Amino acid sequence: MSTKVHVHLFYGADPRFYRPGDDIGCLYGYHHAESDAFRLTYSQDARESKPVRLLRRALKAAFGFDFIHTWRNRDEMLRSDVIWTHTEQEWLSAALMLLLSGRKAGADASPLLLAQSVWLLDKWPSYGILRRWLYRKLMTRADQLTTLASENAELCQRYFNRDAKPLLYGLNTQDFPVKTPTEWTPHTPIRIAAIGNDRDRDWETLIKAFGNDARYAVKLATRRRIPASLRAPNVEIALFSGIKKQHELYDWADVIVVPLRPNSHASGITVMLEAAAVGKPMVVTNVGALQDYFPAGEAAYIPPFNPQALREAVDQLAASPADALRQAQAAAAGLLSRDLTTQNYAMQHVRITQEMLRARAASRGRVVAGAADADAVAKAPRAAATAAAVNQPARVRAGSQGQGQRPGPRESRGGL
Repeated sequence: MSTKVHVHLFYGADPRFYRPGDDIGCLYGYHHAESDAFRLTYSQDARESKPVRLLRRALKAAFGFDFIHTWRNRDEMLRSDVIWTHTEQEWLSAALMLLLSGRKAGADASPLLLAQSVWLLDKWPSYGILRRWLYRKLMTRADQLTTLASENAELCQRYFNRDAKPLLYGLNTQDFPVKTPTEWTPHTPIRIAAIGNDRDRDWETLIKAFGNDARYAVKLATRRRIPASLRAPNVEIALFSGIKKQHELYDWADVIVVPLRPNSHASGITVMLEAAAVGKPMVVTNVGALQDYFPAGEAAYIPPFNPQALREAVDQLAASPADALRQAQAAAAGLLSRDLTTQNYAMQHVRITQEMLRARAASRGRVVAGAADADAVAKAPRAAATAAAVNQPARVRAGSQGQGQRPGPRESRGGL
């Protein structure tokens, strides 16, 4: 008997419509956990009129989570053994749905709720009394907290007195096969690429470091608005949408720069993973526990809000191509040795789910069906998972709900 896992994602990430024709599977790679021991279902996007869409988004803005989307998917969620979530926006609404459905936490709780937080800990000090009270109440329904950075896990203990397991986010190596570079020679002017839509990107420091300087050619790919006061003739600001365009940008660049504001949630890790895979040296702001993923020696780290340090780090790479090549090679090797892939990301969820099932079985004094099989799945060799990264992903199972509408194409950046 298999364990049924429901993967609850945001509205717009319905696997039936995510990048149609690419056979890419589920956003973030959760489909790699599919096995005889784990049967996965996914949240589905319902068709909705414009007034209903406006109402749903308004409630999401007010409460910080999309409860209408969750309520529409409640039947499939309540039939599951475990619910996986990717951010607090999903687990907060899932927790509310479970509490309203009379499914409280405890040894007899079903389903279990694996609650992953991304931005919650950064935002927590700014929340008012009522929001904090509500979120703490909902957190009582979360059976296991997870994060994508060790700093966030530490903040869970400080703010909530709850242990959280830090996971390592992973790269879709079908989109970005890992290629160890064999040479690196910078262009003149040196080509700098910066990519991202996360709220913690520091484009001001980037442009102050390189703008209006003919020694640098900069391409900045973001959907965020850049103030006119920061525009510069050598800085091209454009949206490079789609995997093909992203590869073109990486191929053009000599150096990938990830400028960040202080945060605790590993902002920028997706771009770092992609840069390591395509073999480009990186200059990154040293915030957000990014060294959980790439330690010093695999990226050039600089302090935040320091245009001079950023410029000097790029200049140092350009002045020493051999060192820049060694850094890029070390990052590619580190990605592989630490298995920073979507396969391993999914397997981390399998292992945590196994632990959750064992804990519940121990509380009940009996064996839960599927826990033993889950152990076998969780012990799959890391090397095998890495090798499988270049293969086609398992097909996503469709849930039992009605057909939803087809959202526009999205890229798997996940706010990171």
